[in-house]
Amino acid sequence: MQLSFKLEASEPFSLPLQYNHLVQGFIYEAIDPELSTFLHGEGYIVDGRPFRMFVFSRLLGNFRIDSAAQIITFGPQVTLWIASPLENFCLSMIRNIVRRRDLHLGNHILRGLTFSSLTPKVSSGSIVVFTRSPITVYSTLLRPDGRKYTVYFQPGDPDYDRLITENLLRKYSALNHRAPPEGQVSVRALSRIKRNIVIYKGFIIKGYSGKLRLEGPPELLQMALDAGLGAKSSQGFGFVQMR
Repeated sequence: MQLSFKLEASEPFSLPLQYNHLVQGFIYEAIDPELSTFLHGEGYIVDGRPFRMFVFSRLLGNFRIDSAAQIITFGPQVTLWIASPLENFCLSMIRNIVRRRDLHLGNHILRGLTFSSLTPKVSSGSIVVFTRSPITVYSTLLRPDGRKYTVYFQPGDPDYDRLITENLLRKYSALNHRAPPEGQVSVRALSRIKRNIVIYKGFIIKGYSGKLRLEGPPELLQMALDAGLGAKSSQGFGFVQMR
């Protein structure tokens, strides 16, 4: 399910230009404590990797950027999209955001005004999507001296489809506790692809955004809509919606 929340502060509010970790914290605070503790501390494990099974967009609304100060000022209303295949997660988000009046986003207090939901259903092996947060796909490699380094990929690169597919297969297995469907997901750019640089808790992450055609097993395409496309979904990467 994909949820849209309209949030409001009492006045325009400023956040660091790199604010993904603040929105992630907002989400963990907004859901029920037991669920929050489970997702944050453990998550759904497959192949030794945890998956939190949610993804979120950038904040949408009127804003201005102060590049020198590295802050972005919204205000006072913003829209946040959040998606998850977990029914209890979605119900918890709706219940707590709509009812509560003291939702914390960084040092600011917001209240929920309205929400709406989409339940996109994939019925074929081909869908067209656009990004509401950049998609990150990467591999960690070793230099000859043993030091690690990260290589980021964009649509069209040789390893991109393989890494996208492996991530969706793991998410599917972690959620459903059964073998995933066979087949690979392919990604084709339908627009100019924009590179985005995001700093998350001091780490530089590269992602790409644009309009894409996804082809592959419908169950994996559904997982991309519900839990994010690519890596680091619960850090605010890979929220896609169907055109």
